[in-house]
Amino acid sequence: MTVYVSPGIDQAYLLRTLKSLLEIPSPTGMTDAAVMFLCGQLDELKIPYKLTRRGAIRADLRGVQYSPDRAIVSHLDTLGAMVKGVRANGRLEVVPIGTWSARFAEGARATVFADSGRRIRGTFLPHKASGHVFHDEVDTQPISWANLEFRLDEQVDNPTAVAACGIEIGDTIAVDPQPEFSDNGFINSRHLDDKAGVAAVLAAAKSVRDAGITLLMDCHLLFTISEEVGVGASHVLHGDVAELVSIDNGTIAPGQNTCEYGVTIAMQDSSGPFDWHLTRSLIDLCQTHDIPFSRDVFRWYRSDAAAAVEAGNDIRTALLCFALDSSHGYERTHVASIEALAHLLALYMQRPPLFARDAAPIGPAGDLPTG
Repeated sequence: MTVYVSPGIDQAYLLRTLKSLLEIPSPTGMTDAAVMFLCGQLDELKIPYKLTRRGAIRADLRGVQYSPDRAIVSHLDTLGAMVKGVRANGRLEVVPIGTWSARFAEGARATVFADSGRRIRGTFLPHKASGHVFHDEVDTQPISWANLEFRLDEQVDNPTAVAACGIEIGDTIAVDPQPEFSDNGFINSRHLDDKAGVAAVLAAAKSVRDAGITLLMDCHLLFTISEEVGVGASHVLHGDVAELVSIDNGTIAPGQNTCEYGVTIAMQDSSGPFDWHLTRSLIDLCQTHDIPFSRDVFRWYRSDAAAAVEAGNDIRTALLCFALDSSHGYERTHVASIEALAHLLALYMQRPPLFARDAAPIGPAGDLPTG
């Protein structure tokens, strides 16, 4: 019988890490700064890692058994937008990066990261943005990206003036997160998906490190950079990974069973059911260690786990979620949910292999991989 250590989660570290992550713009395709920040965090925790060719992170918590082993994956990339064109009035035509409604872009402040090096501020607006001019039409106009434009905070009223600012088609637009951390534990911000998940993974790893726990098998911490466009963990896995736990948001909404102040364990998403045995072993950890949790099913949702399986990896997968209201919009979570997720992950890192056939002979120390 495995004896688990329940290391405490450093809440101050978790919140500090989340705040720092939210301050770093990282729409899919522009994630280098977030990756470098995370590499610095791993260095401080003395957790070895490598970068993939695409720029994702593979970090390694060493265990007694090195193959087969397990992985935990979360993603650093967020939603955003891109310059599609310049209108005759100097406003920018935009398209989304990732899947999110134009409804949640309207009125958002953002920055254009021009290839010229300039950082130009502006606002997403519908075409008819003034009730004083358009009256009821501001409420009846379509909600769509085709009906959206980006107003630059520059003296521009034609495409030539916009070009003189250094803005070109294909420049990335990062939306302000506008984070607010309340004393009662609620956290409001854009991009909590999945930066709250990343913070939970780091907090769990820190707790295991600080407690000096010897893991029974290697646990790889994977941080992907293209989950919001469906690629995610398709290219970042180690070949010896037997089970993968994906970390993402659990949506709070009518008809859902998300645990707002604990962990939500997904039984199925749009890609199909998660592994029966792995999922129920996580449920057992919650029940045994009194971690508040619920089970849920997501109809229109997929995570890094789906990308990993679709890429041909022969692995068991599960999905663990922190609670999130208004996902891909003006998001809100609670520190209790993120902390519960970190607690569960710290326990999962200690869990033995699911089956005897998942255990491999342990070679001498000199045979351990050095990556």
